[in-house]
Amino acid sequence: MKQYLLSVMIDGTATDPQETEQTFGAVDAFNAELQSSGAWVFAGGLHPPSSATVVRGLGGKVVTTDGPYAETKEYLGGLWVIQAADLDAALEWAGKGTLACGAPVEVRPFEDLPED
Repeated sequence: MKQYLLSVMIDGTATDPQETEQTFGAVDAFNAELQSSGAWVFAGGLHPPSSATVVRGLGGKVVTTDGPYAETKEYLGGLWVIQAADLDAALEWAGKGTLACGAPVEVRPFEDLPED
């Protein structure tokens, strides 16, 4: 089976605590469905971009800076890595994921690893 990255794109607007709690419950149920189906590989939510540290190699030296790499309204808020038979199956999972988390989900296949 091929693996796909399902990226959750967040716009950074605040939601009320009750709505957030409902979203967490829906995402937990979606995660459980992924796990029971065998499609689950990995998932995780991320802290906001303000918590990021950017690491760059410049002229043979490593330089770190605080803050996000890109200043943007929307940002990666979380992700799932799933395995699915094909893109159509991955898109079905993404449809369930977007309904659970209430945010857009981008689907991207991982590159195939070279055969040994």
